[in-house]
Amino acid sequence: MQTRGAVWWSVLLVASMPLSAVGSGLLTLKSENDVYSNSGDDGHYSNGVELIWSFEPGNNHWLRRLAERLPGWRGSHVESGAYRLTHQIYTPNDISTPSLIEDDRPYAGLLLAGVSLFDQISHRGWREVRGLNMDVGIVGPASGAEWIQREFHELVSSTEPRGWDHQLDNEPVVNLAYKHAWLDRFSIDGYQVEYGPTAGFSLGNLYTYASTGLGLRFGENLERSLGIPAIAPAQGSWSSFRPGQDVSWYAFASLEGRYMAHNLLLDGNTFTQSHSVEREEWVGDALAGLALTWDRWQLSFSYALRTDEFTRQESQDTVGSFMLSRWF
Repeated sequence: MQTRGAVWWSVLLVASMPLSAVGSGLLTLKSENDVYSNSGDDGHYSNGVELIWSFEPGNNHWLRRLAERLPGWRGSHVESGAYRLTHQIYTPNDISTPSLIEDDRPYAGLLLAGVSLFDQISHRGWREVRGLNMDVGIVGPASGAEWIQREFHELVSSTEPRGWDHQLDNEPVVNLAYKHAWLDRFSIDGYQVEYGPTAGFSLGNLYTYASTGLGLRFGENLERSLGIPAIAPAQGSWSSFRPGQDVSWYAFASLEGRYMAHNLLLDGNTFTQSHSVEREEWVGDALAGLALTWDRWQLSFSYALRTDEFTRQESQDTVGSFMLSRWF
């Protein structure tokens, strides 16, 4: 039943995406996993996959009409939109025991479909970049996380996950997230540096938080690209690049702090009784990475170190992320 639920949810979410998504745009595949960091133990944020289709909406596109109805947004100012499909798996550190591990985070699967709006305002010598993400989906067995982890671990002869009987129950989720960056840029010895503060928030029954941070990019041809990736639940900024350019690169780093008022994946189900842990209210991320761009392609890798997310957490988590993008 869980397999069927995951399949049907995926079919319905993909089918709901407008047909305009087959036009010209940027396709990105994002993979997040603890194996990409030095932990590699399938604990906590175990795996995440996101498929993103970014494009410039036409003059009469429904995303521009949506922007006209949102406070502080103008449909004519939207420079990019995106459709996103996301799947994530969360587990305690010890997945080999079938009993409930009360002092470690719950098992949880998350399946989301979302849309994004992006715009930027150019000033003399600096610019503002804004992003708004809207997501709907489900937490629980219907996400198919248990089946996916079991089948993959059997395929690679890894530890059998035996505690999924204690996962969070099915619960629909609706979430809104906003991020605003103020960016300046200067040149040094033939290279470019872009830096600036960020602020944002998330509101919904999945995450509710306020965030602030600082980002930095260093490399070549920064005017041809933008954005610093982030690892969930942090929201990445608008990420894109111009196709057809020669080989170029840039390194990036960011710091972000969040006041977490709610995290369904730690607090447990909203309307039913489930496993939960005592959440830390203040959480911080330190992230660094490298992006390589050539012709219509871009490949980036990020590494994040995160402070404790709940009170009895034994050690800080590290997660790695790969992003592969291509213009069509």
